[in-house]
Amino acid sequence: MKRRTSQRSAIQEVFQKKHRPLAIEEILQAGRQIVESLDQSTVYRNLKLLVKQGWLRKINHPCLGTLYERAEREHHHHFHCRSCNKVFELPVCTLNEEKSTPRGFVTESHEVFLCGICASCKGQEYSQEKSGEIL
Repeated sequence: MKRRTSQRSAIQEVFQKKHRPLAIEEILQAGRQIVESLDQSTVYRNLKLLVKQGWLRKINHPCLGTLYERAEREHHHHFHCRSCNKVFELPVCTLNEEKSTPRGFVTESHEVFLCGICASCKGQEYSQEKSGEIL
């Protein structure tokens, strides 16, 4: 039982350090830097438990599949960098569901993914040009 606890703690530590949605492979790679014996089935088992406990939330990305992020955040959207393939959190939701929902439809939830190139991949020049804007 102690081994699972240390592995779960390693997975939680990964999310506390990364501050963005993560795919299984990213969680596994970063978790192995903390606990070398971490394996994929243990990651899946612990992610399922952490989602059930409400510590993590699943995101279904249209291109990358299932990602996981901390559940403590308020509703927000994501930016997917097509160059480094990382997904970043955007701080707020700006979608007006009332205006966006067709007449006669009922919106129950929504998820928006912006796609492009992150500041790191675009280079320092791009970062300076966009200073003050959130990517």
